[in-house]
Amino acid sequence: MTTSTSPHTIACRNVWKVFGRTPEKIIPAITPEQTRSQILNHTGHLVAVRDISFEVQAGETFVVMGLSGSGKSTLVRCISRLIEPTRGQILVQGQDVVTMDSKQLLALRRHKVSMVFQNFGLFPHRRVLENVAYGLEVQGMAKKARQERATQMLELVGLSGWEQHFPRQLSGGMQQRVGLARALAVDPDILLFDEPFSALDPLIRRDMQDELITLRTKMNKTIIFITHDFAEALRLGDHIAIMKDGQFMQVGTAAELVTHPANDYVRAFTKDAPRAKILTAANLMRPAPNGAESSTSVSTETKLEELIRLVATTDVPVAVVDAEQHVVGQIDRASVMQALID
Repeated sequence: MTTSTSPHTIACRNVWKVFGRTPEKIIPAITPEQTRSQILNHTGHLVAVRDISFEVQAGETFVVMGLSGSGKSTLVRCISRLIEPTRGQILVQGQDVVTMDSKQLLALRRHKVSMVFQNFGLFPHRRVLENVAYGLEVQGMAKKARQERATQMLELVGLSGWEQHFPRQLSGGMQQRVGLARALAVDPDILLFDEPFSALDPLIRRDMQDELITLRTKMNKTIIFITHDFAEALRLGDHIAIMKDGQFMQVGTAAELVTHPANDYVRAFTKDAPRAKILTAANLMRPAPNGAESSTSVSTETKLEELIRLVATTDVPVAVVDAEQHVVGQIDRASVMQALID
């Protein structure tokens, strides 16, 4: 991914997390062809995160997905140092989290990075408003100011009127909204989500995904989102990393993963992806002959599902234009049909 000088990026460089008695000693002896199980059997050490590097741009949602045991939750916990990484750099706004002392780390968690977990972690004896205001209380904000801020956040996530209820009086989806409001209340630059919606039923889960998409647009937060659900990854991710046995198999946009899977493992995840909702004219277009003209044009971002309806009504190629309305390619019925059956 492209390197950025933005202060709000996250960059992981050659990050390892190895569980065992002497993790630092065994890393140099690990060879690329060794599997996680072979390393465990040979050394007694579990490699949870294996030489991971990536960068997240400001305002981007970067999704890490994989099956249980892939290392995705360990990775996101290393970023905030809830788990100590064994080796590597983790840069947050240009500062290496790995080298931070306890005071710097506390400041990072209080002001710059918030985390939302699958289990909501709400205080059962505190009312909803007090739960949302907790991070501000820890920061030392005055009671009136933090209650005003918490009220604003509850309104943002659609929970106005529930301020004085206890968590036990709320549904699972509502409790997760409280957790989200609490994370947003401290106005962090970065939000880390560790499978926050996986315990919710499908309808509530989709509502929460919609809520997150809306909040991301309004607040322009940088997000790392952990999930085992590829459909969720497709909905939320600007870029998606597919993880297996502590390693990234592939990182790319949804369209890149679907059209050019790096290996059979990635291909298995993407084979049932809703191509019509993912692929765009830019992914399907062919070169346009010099001087070619068309009475119909579409933007490079037009989704395949819209293109299907369009080419069904015409026998001539349709021009694909960029933001400056320059013709950059063309699509026709054959290219659209080919995209559906690949």
